Amino acid sequence: MLDGNAGFFERFGAVGAEAQDRYVTDWSRDLTGRARVVVRPTSTEEVAAVVRHCAEQNLAVVPQGGHTGLVGGATPSPEGGEVVISLERLDRVREIDAENFTMTVEAGCILEKIHAAAAVADRLFPLQLSAQGSCQIGGNIATNAGGLNVVRYGMTRDLVLGVEAVLADGQVWNGLRKLRKNNTGYDLKQLFLGSEGTLGIVTAACLKLFPKPTQVETAFLAVESSDAAVALFGRARRDLSDLLSAFELLPRRGVELGLTAAPQARDPLEAPSPFYVLMEVTASGLLDLKTLVERFLEGIVIDGLVADGALAASGAQAAAFWQIREGLIEAQARQGRHLRTDVSIPISGLASFLDRTHAALADAAPGCVPLAYGHLGDGNIHFNVLPPAGLDDVARVALLYRCEAIIFAEVDAASGSISAEHGIGRVKRSAFLARTPPLDLALLRKVKSALDPAGLMSPGRIFE
Repeated sequence: MLDGNAGFFERFGAVGAEAQDRYVTDWSRDLTGRARVVVRPTSTEEVAAVVRHCAEQNLAVVPQGGHTGLVGGATPSPEGGEVVISLERLDRVREIDAENFTMTVEAGCILEKIHAAAAVADRLFPLQLSAQGSCQIGGNIATNAGGLNVVRYGMTRDLVLGVEAVLADGQVWNGLRKLRKNNTGYDLKQLFLGSEGTLGIVTAACLKLFPKPTQVETAFLAVESSDAAVALFGRARRDLSDLLSAFELLPRRGVELGLTAAPQARDPLEAPSPFYVLMEVTASGLLDLKTLVERFLEGIVIDGLVADGALAASGAQAAAFWQIREGLIEAQARQGRHLRTDVSIPISGLASFLDRTHAALADAAPGCVPLAYGHLGDGNIHFNVLPPAGLDDVARVALLYRCEAIIFAEVDAASGSISAEHGIGRVKRSAFLARTPPLDLALLRKVKSALDPAGLMSPGRIFE
């Protein structure tokens, strides 16, 4: 629906209606919208021109990256009035400064491409996500993505030194500083990190790099309970110091599902266990990492913290361990529509939270398959639910909403967060608004009003 703007938008790679499907449907296929038009600018200046035109015409805009989000933030609304600005053609690595351990990239760069570019310079960009083959760094920044390595390197917010952003009126703010120390007033870049496109459009970023690991040790460990997994994490933080990069919790059912989607992998241990920990430790330099990890594993076996375990003997075996973790996500997608949650709990309260929530779901939703797994090392659990087969769409959605309410109630009781890394978007807006104190909302709305007074940047995301 181009109206009288057709000629203008065609200058910026407008996509015809017949080719818009992948821009209007989210990764999960649960949400589908309609776009007034999809444009694909090739530079920051072109993004600014499109935003400036939309501001003059009072047209709402929605920036879009790799479209791998799970909360409807980048999916256009069903009403069809929003201009989708895809950043996919802003995909250049502008600079790698190996001595400064930084790289400057455009927002449309695929995360995997950034990993490869950093590796060529003998450096590491540590953000690791399941969708890294298709997600874009601009979307990672806009949602403050987390992933597998948060326990060591932090969220995306911790990995960004500066950003370039197009503001709601089309002005370009250049905050691409390469400094680790810059204590000159408010840190404006933080406004855009995690803002989900509601304050402006990130078009480029200066990222932190780290030494490329030369040693990687990956272990798959069986534990009898979530309590044991939490205790194991404490021991790993103590004995392995800051070399612990990833610490993932997997239930037995999750491993079984993951194996169905990773046929080249096999069950790492002979006997089944209620829970498993997938742990990775990395280092570079002169440290003897293998000896350190072997001593750690020997100690936890002697002390009875694990029931069984396997230390990867090769990179291929380590990859097979991780294929189970990644396969779990694909296997769930094959089940059709299901509940995906992304909650954060203080690590000390994780075990009791999991026990209470499993019990509550068993009482209220018999027949469902709960799957609680994820980043135990930073307190982020994806507590998902697969509904029983045979339900029609209406009954399935109603059941999933009921399960979500149960999980969120337990999150509240544990003083947790309903969104650890996925963001709010449109899907979690009501739950977010219901839980946010009035003063917090007032302050957030003042920020939104100051940067986007007309409310044209990603309307309906986060706020009403």
